[in-house]
Parts: sequence; C-alpha cells; structure tokens
Amino acid sequence: MKVLASTALAALMAAGPAGPALADIKIGSTLAMTGPASFLGDPEAKTLEMLVEEVNAAGGINGEMIELIQYDDGADPNKARTFAVRLIEDDEVVAIIGGSTTGTTLALMPEVDAAGIPFISLAGSISIIDPVEPYTFKTPHTDRMACQKVFEDMQKRGISKIGMISGTGGFGASMRKQCLEVASDYGIDVIADESYGPKDADMTPQLTNIKATDGIEAVLNPGFGQGPAIVTRNYSQLGIDLPLYQSHGVASQGFIDLAGNEAAEGVRLPGTALLVADILPADDPQTEIVRAYKTAFEQKYEMPVSTFGGYAHDAFRILVAAIEKAGSSDPEAIRDAIEETSGLVGTTGTYTFSADDHLGLDLSAFKMLEINNGGWTLVD
Repeated sequence: MKVLASTALAALMAAGPAGPALADIKIGSTLAMTGPASFLGDPEAKTLEMLVEEVNAAGGINGEMIELIQYDDGADPNKARTFAVRLIEDDEVVAIIGGSTTGTTLALMPEVDAAGIPFISLAGSISIIDPVEPYTFKTPHTDRMACQKVFEDMQKRGISKIGMISGTGGFGASMRKQCLEVASDYGIDVIADESYGPKDADMTPQLTNIKATDGIEAVLNPGFGQGPAIVTRNYSQLGIDLPLYQSHGVASQGFIDLAGNEAAEGVRLPGTALLVADILPADDPQTEIVRAYKTAFEQKYEMPVSTFGGYAHDAFRILVAAIEKAGSSDPEAIRDAIEETSGLVGTTGTYTFSADDHLGLDLSAFKMLEINNGGWTLVD
C-alpha cells in the first residue's frame, strides 16, 4: 500500500509556477495493519497517515512535502524484511517508522544498518536497543521497564511471592526473561512459572497450577494479543482472589472489551498518559500533547485512540523534529539529529536520546493504571 499525503503540495502547484518544484521527503513504514497484530499496526498506520496530512497541510518540513509509503507486513518478519529492502532500494526513503512487533523489528534492523537508514521501531523488547545499534531507535517503553514498574507497585502493596503466566511469543518470552532477571531487585520471588502458546484458547490448567501453589500473593502475565484477555477471563472464572497484573502490551480499550468489564475489574498494568488523558492533571507536561492527539485521532477515525497509535505519534514527531533540526533529508544527518533529541514531550513520555541510549525514556514515563468500571484510573 502506498499513501501520498499531498494536499498542500497540490495547492502550491495550482497556484502556478512561483519557483522551482520542491522535492518530497520520502518516509517509509512497514506495519502489521492486518493479521493477529493488527490491533497494533492499524492505529499506528492511521496515526502516521493523519500526521503526514497535518504536516503537509501546514507547509511540510522546511517547505518540503512528505510522501508516506506504507506496507502491510501482517507481523510476518520475512515480509517485513522484504518491505524494508523495497523501501530502501526501490522507494528510496530517508527514514523508516515501523516494526509493530519485536519479531518484525529484529528482521528490519540488519537491513537499515547496512543501508545507513534511520529506523524508529514501535515494538517493546529491550533487545531492540540493548545493545545500541547506530541506526535503530524506538518509542515504547521496554519490557524490562514494565517489569520494574509492576514490581515497584507490588513492593508498595507488600507483595513478595508471585506466580507468572507468560506468552511464548517474542514479546511474552522476552518480558518473562526480563522480569525474572530484575525480580530480586524488588524483593520479589517467582514461585510459580507457567506459559501458554499464541493459539491457546484456555489457560485454566496453568492458572489452576498457580492457584494451588502455596504462598502466592499476586500473578503477573507478560504477553500481548488475545492471550492476556483469555488469562483474565479464566482467572475470574476460577475465582482467584489475588491481584492480577498485565503488561503494557495490552494497554488499550480493546483488552478490556475482549476480557470483559467484570473479569478485568481491578487488573493493574503499566501504561501511558494517553489512556488517562481526560484525568491527567493540568500541569502534567504531557496533558496538552495527549489530549490534542486523542481529539484529532478520534474525530478523524471515529474510534478510540490507543497506546500503540501513540507510539507512532511519538516516532513521527521525533523524526520531523530531527529533519527540521538537520535542515536536510540526508539519512545520516537525520540519524545524528534523532540521537541529539532532548526533552521532546510525547504521548509515551519525554524523550532524551544519546549515543548510549536509543530509547530516551526513564521509568517515570510509565503510569501505573488500574481498570475500574470498564475504564482506566491512575494508581498513586
């Protein structure tokens, strides 16, 4: 799929040949717009389209219009790699935003590195930016940070012994590993450790094992997609009366709808300011940004805004700011300007990159959220 947002360019052309034609700045993306991860890729793609239209309508970047070239990889790493090569070699983009999942992101990274094209990933795993690769950045918090935020909350509640039930996909497996590595830093002992596959439709046996483990005080479910919603429903059906934590991978209204309001009641997870935009304090530095994006997206698409679209929003703002700062569409200059980003406020947090940090967020960027009455509330 190829999207050309050129409203402003058409208007300039209609006005007559006032000067030499301006070149387009070609930005590429490959996202999971369809398939099992479309709940990630669809709002990401819509967000990029909307923002390109807005920037072009306002005159572009340094007077140049943006051409957005998007491909749908369906979360297939092989397709993502193929599209990355096409974007670089055939479409000649100057930067890429994409990689809805960790798997597709990791498939893209060798291609952008070899070509010297800056790439901003929208996936969660810490492996994307640790170790730092010169041309790869990302906007979502890492899975390791999610573990730390959850364990901070457990510490406050006096919880020290937990069970985990993790998805075996790339995200779930990575977050499980990170949680096991940092648990002891917070005095947390994982005394039950279960897992489920991406196509499993019932997690009752694993949850029954956890329920039967003496001393369990809470349960954490690293995972994304439909699995965590099934876990949440089964958890409720089994009558497990212990705090249930989910990952930032399901921080959307879609998770609540899929799990059901009653089953999801009281579930906690680390999320972004975007999910609680309407109740953020007026003096929160993110309030203006998240409310503006939420209003624009929901008016344009008549659907709820999501955390995942927010990741694309932040990636695009980082990229536009870098191109403006570089005063050039040269990929190397853009890469350097991204790395020099400092204090850029997004929907996910405030970004400050460096040569040693291609995420640019700290733990304060996460909000601890709890589901109450079918919606999101802030946890103190």
